[in-house]
Amino acid sequence: MDAGIEKECSALGGLFQTIMNDMKASYPAWEDFVTKGAKLQSQLRTTIIVTGSFLDAFQKVADIATGTREIGSALTRMCMRHRSIENKLKQFTTALMDNLINPLEVKIEEWKKVAAQLDKDHAKGADSDHVDYMQSPSAIYLSITNSLLKPYYKN
Repeated sequence: MDAGIEKECSALGGLFQTIMNDMKASYPAWEDFVTKGAKLQSQLRTTIIVTGSFLDAFQKVADIATGTREIGSALTRMCMRHRSIENKLKQFTTALMDNLINPLEVKIEEWKKVAAQLDKDHAKGADSDHVDYMQSPSAIYLSITNSLLKPYYKN
């Protein structure tokens, strides 16, 4: 019976270690994603500014062309459509930063802290569990029973 428990614990420990290694190995990819996302957001902001300047100049041309009604109104409609595209790009840029990049940066830091704490706890638990397995089954049973009943004892 002890061999079966030890085998299961060993398998669970191995699974835990595999998960921890995968988490640690994925940090650079997540950090790269966040960095590239921030760069994209920065470039999109620059694009929005340049697009706004271009559309201002385009609107001036459309205003000059109002002498010929059809051309002036067509250019104004085209400018308005491009302004709506510019606004959608602004919304996308804001959403990218506020709803993806910033929250992900915060979560990556949390994941690192949690993973480090889990790793420490696992290391401490593995050492104490190893000592427990070296005890007799009755000592383990007594230890478990005492820890379960401890809250009911009044000191």
